[in-house]
Amino acid sequence: MPTLPPPGGQQEICVPTLIRFLLGLAILGGLVYAGMIALVAFVEPQPREITQAIPAARLNK
Repeated sequence: MPTLPPPGGQQEICVPTLIRFLLGLAILGGLVYAGMIALVAFVEPQPREITQAIPAARLNK
């Protein structure tokens, strides 16, 4: 069944699917990048000591 044109004789402007997809990926990538920049700028890592026991059997190889 064919679709009727909208009233007033104007046609809708359709954005191609590939461009819409790429635009969505670009926006999502920009948000992720902005989040990483915010983490670098606002989060300060706290240094701490790490102790890990090594079995004696691994030392005497």
